[in-house]
Amino acid sequence: MNLDRRTVLAGVTIAGVTSVTSIAEAEERHPDIRRAIAALQRAKEYMEHAAHDFGGHRAEALEDCNRAIRQLQLALQFDKR
Repeated sequence: MNLDRRTVLAGVTIAGVTSVTSIAEAEERHPDIRRAIAALQRAKEYMEHAAHDFGGHRAEALEDCNRAIRQLQLALQFDKR
C-alpha cells in the first residue's frame, strides 16, 4: 500500500514539475528577442565606460542602442496582448 502511495505521489510531483516547466516555456515565447535586448544592454554598458569614443560614433551608437532596446521591449509587450 505504501508503495502505491509513493508511486502516486511521484506521478503527481512529476506532473506538477512538467506543468511548471510548460508555463515557463510558454512565457519565454521570444528568447532571441530577449537575448538581443541583453546583448544591446551589455554593449551599451561597455561603450558608456570605454576609454575612447569609437572614432566619434559612441554617442550615436548609444542612442541607437536605446532606441533598439525600447523597440524590442515594445514588441514583447505588444505580443502579450
